[in-house]
Amino acid sequence: MRTIYVSVLAFAVLLLLLACSSDPAERAIPTENLTVGILQVQPVNLRLSAETIAQTEGAKEIEIRPRVGGIVLKRYYHEGLAVKAGEPLYLIDPEPFRKNLAEVQAEFLEQSIRAMKAKTEKERQEKLVAENFVSQRSYDNAVADLMITEAALHALKARVQQAELDLSYATVKAPIDGITGRSQISEGALVAANSSVLTTMTQISPIWVRFSFSDNELARFNGRLNEDNVEEVILVLPDGSEYSVRGTINFAASEIDPLIGTQQLRATFENPDRRLLPGKFVRVRVVSGQTDDVFLLPQVAVMTSDLGRYVYVIDHDNVIAARQITVGEWIGKDWIILDGLQAGDRVIVNNLIRLSPGMTVNPELQDASEVLSFGHK
Repeated sequence: MRTIYVSVLAFAVLLLLLACSSDPAERAIPTENLTVGILQVQPVNLRLSAETIAQTEGAKEIEIRPRVGGIVLKRYYHEGLAVKAGEPLYLIDPEPFRKNLAEVQAEFLEQSIRAMKAKTEKERQEKLVAENFVSQRSYDNAVADLMITEAALHALKARVQQAELDLSYATVKAPIDGITGRSQISEGALVAANSSVLTTMTQISPIWVRFSFSDNELARFNGRLNEDNVEEVILVLPDGSEYSVRGTINFAASEIDPLIGTQQLRATFENPDRRLLPGKFVRVRVVSGQTDDVFLLPQVAVMTSDLGRYVYVIDHDNVIAARQITVGEWIGKDWIILDGLQAGDRVIVNNLIRLSPGMTVNPELQDASEVLSFGHK
């Protein structure tokens, strides 16, 4: 009985202690609002631009073919190195062309003597016919002989010039300044005139960049880009840096390609240090005109849902709300916001994964120049 009494008494004490600790003031756990970084956005004026993938190509890409056939005796250049226009690349055996030139020159000399003799005879016949010592027919024959020999002389002169050209063509020279390719033949090979490919050459300064924009992308530029409405072309390298030299449009298709719905364009860039090589994939940013009253936000502040892109903004009571936005292009690491924001809106730029609409937060204003990559430009 005593044991039961002690147990009941202990239970009553426990209930009394729990009742004493149930005071709301003692049970309340102090909480603080989450601190978030915000940007107070203001509209800016930006140049209107569009960016797309592009590929470099040589301004001139040519095959080097011999103008005369024969045995290749020597290769002068080092594969893959730059050469100047007029520098020798190959030597084709010149001896057959030297021999042919000597023979034609001898024929030309012989015909020159015949022409000189015919001219002398014509002048003699001219004096004799004037004194009626020979007939007119004899004089006419002398004139005809002179004309025939002079015609033959002109033909031989052309053959001499062609033989001289053939001899000069035995040395195959670079037609442009550029980078040489891999040699397609080796010394001792027999090559045919105008058909055998000896090597290739590519002119890379200036270098061309080929790209295209879709019909939708062209809408912001009044439907078409050309040499007149493009202010500059910026080349963005694979590491994200901008090429130091600005380009210009040197070709713009006059129609939209019906198969892929794009306008084909090409820009030219100076490439004095040969940093850019043909076939390289890059990005180009075309600048044309200016757009007003847009906003810049770091990409991390923009989220995506089934309904589109949105951001978190806070009102005067520091309560979070989701705001649907329309985005444009990237500039560095920032989005161009075309619609959905107003001047003075406070947009949250960090701790986004811990937030939801309706929460009250503690805002901390961020320096825009530190948050936006555009601020460093």
